[in-house]
Amino acid sequence: MSKSKKNEFRPDDFVVYPAHGVGRIVSIEEQEVAGLRLEMFVISFEKDKMTLRVPTARATEIGMRGLSTPDLIDRALETLKGKARVKRAMWSRRAQEYDQKINSGDLMSIAEVVRDLHRNDDQREQSYSERQLYEAALDRLTREVAAVKGLDEGAAQKSLEDVLTSRAA
Repeated sequence: MSKSKKNEFRPDDFVVYPAHGVGRIVSIEEQEVAGLRLEMFVISFEKDKMTLRVPTARATEIGMRGLSTPDLIDRALETLKGKARVKRAMWSRRAQEYDQKINSGDLMSIAEVVRDLHRNDDQREQSYSERQLYEAALDRLTREVAAVKGLDEGAAQKSLEDVLTSRAA
């Protein structure tokens, strides 16, 4: 294990864990698992009231990453302004693809899901599963935008909704 990889993340850093979104590293501690001593990142997901322990040696392999750059956030917001691209596949297949994009942890993929599933007031109703996927993607995007821009989640969500409604006008 090289020193640079070990020190890539530090306590109090915000990180993005693919399956859970934005969390904060609370500490780095040693723990014995199956007779082996492992160094673990202890990550707190405040909103989900969840704590996750990730072996430091596997963090990048798992897909854990630092927050996006402000430039990438701006590109994601541009993606939201685009026209929704909905494939003509069956809903179950599209839902599976959307779920994979959300859990990839990739900000641009999450922004695409938000763009594709966003409904304006004059459009047809969303199904329950469609709404669940949309809200999950919007929540992930909101939390990362809030963390990068230093906003509270309410202000970040309002700015995202403003971008989404402005594209319709």
